[in-house]
Amino acid sequence: MRFFQHYLALAGVIALGGVLRFAQLDFKSLWLDEVITALFSLGRNYYDIPLDAVFKIEQLKEIFTLNPETTCSQISHNIAIQSTHPPLFFCLMHRWLIWLNQFNWFSKFEGNWGLAWQLRSLPAFFGVASIATGYWLNRLAFSPAAGLIAAAVMAVSPYSVYLSQEARHYTLPVLLITLALVALILIQQDLKHGQRRRPLVWISWVIVNTLGLYVHYFCILALIAQLLVLIFNFNSPSKNLKYQFQNSLIFGLVPFALFIPWLPILSGHLGRSETNWLPQPHNIAPLYQTLAGWLTMVVMLPVEKQPLWIIIPAGFFMLLFGLWIGWLFLTGLKKLWSNLETQPATLTLLSFTLWVLLAFLAIVYLLNKDITIAPRYHFVYYPAFCALLGASLWKMQNTWVKISKKMPFTLWAAPYTLLFVGIISCLCVTSDLAFKKPFHPQRVGLDMSLEPAVPRLVVVAYKTFQDVALGVSFALEIHKHDLPEKADSYMAFLQQETNYNQVWQNLSQLPLPALPLNLWVVAPELLQQQDYPQQLFALTQSTPESQQSIVCTIDPTHYYRVGVPYQLYRCLPGQKS
Repeated sequence: MRFFQHYLALAGVIALGGVLRFAQLDFKSLWLDEVITALFSLGRNYYDIPLDAVFKIEQLKEIFTLNPETTCSQISHNIAIQSTHPPLFFCLMHRWLIWLNQFNWFSKFEGNWGLAWQLRSLPAFFGVASIATGYWLNRLAFSPAAGLIAAAVMAVSPYSVYLSQEARHYTLPVLLITLALVALILIQQDLKHGQRRRPLVWISWVIVNTLGLYVHYFCILALIAQLLVLIFNFNSPSKNLKYQFQNSLIFGLVPFALFIPWLPILSGHLGRSETNWLPQPHNIAPLYQTLAGWLTMVVMLPVEKQPLWIIIPAGFFMLLFGLWIGWLFLTGLKKLWSNLETQPATLTLLSFTLWVLLAFLAIVYLLNKDITIAPRYHFVYYPAFCALLGASLWKMQNTWVKISKKMPFTLWAAPYTLLFVGIISCLCVTSDLAFKKPFHPQRVGLDMSLEPAVPRLVVVAYKTFQDVALGVSFALEIHKHDLPEKADSYMAFLQQETNYNQVWQNLSQLPLPALPLNLWVVAPELLQQQDYPQQLFALTQSTPESQQSIVCTIDPTHYYRVGVPYQLYRCLPGQKS
């Protein structure tokens, strides 16, 4: 009966995690990074988007359709020259979209032509699979009960739901890193007992780590951390140290050797301008940003772009809850460490986490790239975090029975409270109340859909292809608000080489599609509204003999900023002054 109840509870936890990850999967708009995923996974590239020319936004529907004839090598080539990522996830996404297309799912789902749901469904699937592997990890490392609690922690983690609803390559490396840690625990257990595991476990460890390298560059940090755990393992008998060191070096270098074909491309990606968005660290900001990242792994309430009367109590509750969970975690961790049976696995997972965090600090303070500003990058050690938290709560649960009469509520209700708060947090994420999409494309689409009876032209100044992807994310939202009986919407990407003088000059030579016209100018590098010219001049779309000058006057009441500024101009016939 206990066996049945245990696996019934596990099935329930996985089902709950699946519901939370697939709930309202296409509710949020596609943002910049997800547009990049869409472009390459559909078998397209940036040159399919018209640049330095006016085109109807409706044309994007043709561009963002699946090209099933594209091969993985073509996708890899596009990624190599136009992006800064390894290719494996995009190739898998391409095959996933082809499979979905066989069921005509493109016509069954609304919103961005069904694209958002399809792109996010694969990461959501990997997110659900990670719950099962998280259970496996803690079952092997500690006990079945610890595995069940770790699975529950991951199932209701708002951070995991956030990653699962991103059409990006984060949940797949979480899955692969968890599997790598499973193999690492098996290796460590054999070394501890003086046994020599068959090569199958070492080979599996090599395979999942190699796949990780081709999915996300940060998996390099996870691999290095695992190697250091193996090399500095102090729980092995002295007679096994030579064997352990040799195997660690031999098998640990294999993933790097298999990654050699992509190393020249990685070297080129490191110097690309697309990585310049990461700011330099500001004093100890990376430290408390890391702590905030840990907090979001267990609780996340509406504290972004909300009124103060919501932010203050929500933030205060998150802080109190985080302190309480932190106390439970540290208390349970001490018990795990003091127990000779659980100490080796605790040391393995804890040292792995610490090595990754040290690597983060090295990137932040030695390379001056503050990667802690983006919570998503904490995925590297997230599986170990959930494993340790689940094991700590399991160890504390053994204590609750002994002292439940003295503290009947505080300890007994802890797992249920974590489960309840986690579910509420996940619902905030799926309802767009927490972990909002950067650059808020949904808001931009609404702002730019002002006066739907008037034609609109969105001009985006771009330096890199990322600026183009940002503009496309806005255009996708504008198209959702366009109705057949309303005026047409147009777009133009104008290259910005040095300053904006060239952009304004190119815009003046750009034939405008209609009059009157609402002209929206997205200028990523302009700091304030005063940097926009008061007037812009352009030409109507007509024959050279009958070209008419146009004056576009700034509307000071319609200036917005969502990480990048966008300003409305109203264009009417006039004489160039």
